[in-house]
This record gives sequence, C-alpha cells and structure tokens, in this order.
Amino acid sequence: MPDNPKIYHIVHVDRLASIITSEALLCDAQIIDQNTTGTTIGMSNIKQRRLTSPLTSHPTLNVGQCVPFYFCPRSIMLYLIFQANHLDLSYRGGQVPIVHLEADLHASVDWAQQNAKRWAFTLTNAGSYFFEDRCNLINLNELNWDAIHTTQWQACKDGKQAEFLMENSFPWHLIENIGVINQNIYTQVANIINSANHKPIVTIKPEWYY
Repeated sequence: MPDNPKIYHIVHVDRLASIITSEALLCDAQIIDQNTTGTTIGMSNIKQRRLTSPLTSHPTLNVGQCVPFYFCPRSIMLYLIFQANHLDLSYRGGQVPIVHLEADLHASVDWAQQNAKRWAFTLTNAGSYFFEDRCNLINLNELNWDAIHTTQWQACKDGKQAEFLMENSFPWHLIENIGVINQNIYTQVANIINSANHKPIVTIKPEWYY
C-alpha cells in the first residue's frame, strides 16, 4: 500500500468545460438530471445498474449517486476504450481524447468528512453484481495493491478495478493533476482550464495509456 495513495477519474476531454462550470465532477445520477454536455464513455447497461446498486456501508446511497475513481491510471476500463470493440460500449473514439483527473485520497476523504459527504471504497468493481465496500481508511490494506499497480492484470481483474466513491459530486479544486496522452490533448486541456479559478498541473503521461 502506498504511503500517499492517489485516485483517478477518466473523462473525455470535451467534459472538462462542464466540470469547470459546475466546479465539480458530478455523479451519473446528477449528469442525467442536469443533462450535462460532453461525451459519455462508459457502458450504459452498467451505468444503469449502478444507479440502483446500494452500498453496504451506506445503505441509502447507491453507487450511481457517487463520483467514481480508480486507485490507478491505465485502468481496465481505459483498455476497453482503447480496444473500441466491446459490444456494450457505444463510444468508439479511442483513448486519445481521454484524460486522467488525479486527486489525493487522504485530502479527498478529509474534505468529505469536513463537508458531511459520504464516501466509500470497494474492493472490486462497483459495477458488478456483487462487491464489498468499506468506509474507513483503516481497511485500505484489504485492497489488492499488487493488482491495482500491475500492468499485467489478466489474472487479477477484480482487484485492479477497486473504486473510491464520493457522494453526489467531487470538487474540482481537489484535482491536483491532469494526465494526457500527447501534446495535442495537452494544448486542448490547457486552453479549456485557462479561465478556471483552479488550474491543476497538466502533464503528458503516455505511460498512463495503452
């Protein structure tokens, strides 16, 4: 387990403008309600299931009412986007326009607790039919950190897809870094965030991609 874990949310670059306008990343339930602009990159059937899938640690809170993060970049979901051939994935634009939003786990939990926001983390994919979740950082050692950090995940898919979830929305000011695949996307991101009050560092990170 790293001393200072980071968490990662992936979005299409054309979502950044609406995130900045909202000053927050929104959960799927809010995105649907507000009909926000930008490309949807997830699988619609799994997103629908998450809307009605409750957390054990917070029984009145569903996964789809939370903003999800992975504990690593270069996620399995990004691989499916890269392959662009999964039957349940309507997005076919590939990984190039996808950006990683990186935040600090402990800073995020501190903010959530100070602002009465429920949070949790799952030991596996929160979009599956069965998963376990926790809401105490003392349980972080239950995550399969070897699986989370490996690049050879074929035999440990479940553990690699662990998620951090924050209720309702995730404040933009907690995003510390934006990882992009190349100079072209770097320029696009830099232009989009130029007018934002909070400007995360933008870094070209090809190792975060396939």
